[in-house]
Amino acid sequence: MAKSKSFHNLSSLLSLSIMDRYLATELIPPFLFSFGIFASLVFTADSLYELLRKVVQAGLPLEIALKVFLLKLPRVIVYVFPMSTLLATLMTYSRLSAESELIALRSCGVSVYRMVLAAVVMSFLVAGITFVVSEQIAPAANYEASVTLDRALKSDKPTFKQENIFYPEYQNVKQPDGSKERILTRLFYADKFDGKRMKGLTLIDRSQEGLNQIVVAESGEWNGSQSVWDFYNGTIYLVAPDRSYRNIARFKHQQLQLPRTPLDVANRSRDFEEMNIAQSLEQLEIESISGNEQKVRQLRVRIQQKIAFPFACVVCGLVGATVGTIPQRTGRAASFGISLAVIFTYYTTLQVARTLGDTGFLSPFVAAWLPNFLGLALGLFLLVRTARR
Repeated sequence: MAKSKSFHNLSSLLSLSIMDRYLATELIPPFLFSFGIFASLVFTADSLYELLRKVVQAGLPLEIALKVFLLKLPRVIVYVFPMSTLLATLMTYSRLSAESELIALRSCGVSVYRMVLAAVVMSFLVAGITFVVSEQIAPAANYEASVTLDRALKSDKPTFKQENIFYPEYQNVKQPDGSKERILTRLFYADKFDGKRMKGLTLIDRSQEGLNQIVVAESGEWNGSQSVWDFYNGTIYLVAPDRSYRNIARFKHQQLQLPRTPLDVANRSRDFEEMNIAQSLEQLEIESISGNEQKVRQLRVRIQQKIAFPFACVVCGLVGATVGTIPQRTGRAASFGISLAVIFTYYTTLQVARTLGDTGFLSPFVAAWLPNFLGLALGLFLLVRTARR
């Protein structure tokens, strides 16, 4: 009797394993189909027309256009993975529901939660791939695509800022009444930059209490071995607290303990989609030193979004599989329409939350994760409601 019971349990586990393999094989073809459809649509809308316009109007060589096309693919893939997961799970479970296969599984005692598990597991795998592509491949490819286009269309344009390098540094100073006031503590300005040395330098330094100084130099460069700035052929004006001149000193070579940040500002800065999380954190440190609070907020939101966005695959997989298990007859056209509606809603919420995060209305964490939380709540609500039927 005991052997019979254990054999029954083993058979039950084996049948569930067969079910998982069956659902996985059913999910893969729709996923590949969805990936091809959405990749074509997104890339056409995002980059293809612009590349063709540059080929025709700006004379961009076809081989360069093809290279840029390939370099932009990882960025498109990152955005397409959640869409593909949604449509694939919706199509698969809708077809199985229409053909009464899910009803047969439920009659055998398989719950809706267990049936949806296969889709959720696949969604986690896709989320992992999305994170790897968005971190290791897409940022570098986006940067290379931008540099390639700059070189092809404006071959004389350097990858750094040539003129008017401006870097302010702020500090919050506590006032006698206990409040804090944001004041300018250091201002760095250079007329020109040739990629190595800056020329026409002016430095206003108010970082030391009771001692202000103005440094004017013919040129200057960053000394990486000593982590200082080397200024050449200039004058230092020391200013007393009453704004009168205290001292004037001329120099041929003077080393100043200043941060490297002005050089980072002068070099070609990457936009958000050209940086991974580590590079974004480095940029955040630079912007935090400069006191640019708006840029700091934006970077914090983008960093959280880089972490949160891959989990959109899990949310889409859960919503798609749950909606698909609802008894109905949904064809590919209807599934595609439902997917577009969900995708539009998700990305609209994503943009709205990002804007609210950039303005400081929402914290960076909430702004980045809010679309996922709302989608997850919707998916769980539909799942519980379907399971109770």
